[in-house]
Amino acid sequence: MTLTHREITDLLGRHGLRPSRALGQNFVADPNTIRRIVRLSGVGPGDPVVEIGPGVGSLTTALCEVGAEVIAVELDRHLLPVLAEVVEPLGARVVHGDALEVDWSELLAAHPRWTLVANLPYNVATTIVLSLLDDAPAIGSMLVMVQREVGERLAAAPGSGAYGIPSVKLALTATAEVVARVPATVFIPQPRVESVLVRIARRAEPAVGVDQDALMGLVRTAFGQRRKMLRRSLAGRVTTEQFERAGISPEDRPEQLGVEQWGRLTEILAAGEACDA
Repeated sequence: MTLTHREITDLLGRHGLRPSRALGQNFVADPNTIRRIVRLSGVGPGDPVVEIGPGVGSLTTALCEVGAEVIAVELDRHLLPVLAEVVEPLGARVVHGDALEVDWSELLAAHPRWTLVANLPYNVATTIVLSLLDDAPAIGSMLVMVQREVGERLAAAPGSGAYGIPSVKLALTATAEVVARVPATVFIPQPRVESVLVRIARRAEPAVGVDQDALMGLVRTAFGQRRKMLRRSLAGRVTTEQFERAGISPEDRPEQLGVEQWGRLTEILAAGEACDA
């Protein structure tokens, strides 16, 4: 059983609640969409699953019904009584907390590998995904619903208009692809934007073996002036010779470089600093 539009409306009414715009709450109220999410996630009996922002429990219910072992992290304390009524009897563990502050190593200690399946709040979706890649290594894969523009940025390839800092950051430790679109009509309330489902898979090893902070510092500097050629946006940091050694044209713009190229450039700069020292 998954929650219908009427059931969600009744639940909110009985508990005197309304979706919080400040928390980016848009509850999925379409059983077909929920079943599609669970199917695309690939989770089944006994699989450890973590959900962020369960809301009233529509997705949580469906995950429990396929036999997944679910931990649901909810920030909004007003929704805890709803979740206690809807999903805790099904075996889900509800944790009150902020996904950006949770001790993930402690919370996920019961299993070495977890899957994240979540309808993420639009206003913090990118931050949550990238922080989990840094701070929750036990989460090996994700299927997340996010605003379409956010999903396209996370999954963007070099050379596309959506490619930017989040694209490079994600590509360091994972791969991503948009696997489905979700219309606004399936939500309560209906957002003014289209949503997508993004599948993210953690790499066994980082894409490049360099200091990631140094690489991302270089990326942020370049994308800070993304319309300029690299020889201008990175002037004073990278010489023509260093571009040549990295096999990169100084006339390229930052969105043309893949994570491997950023890695080579970072490595060459690090070697030059070591020589200067």
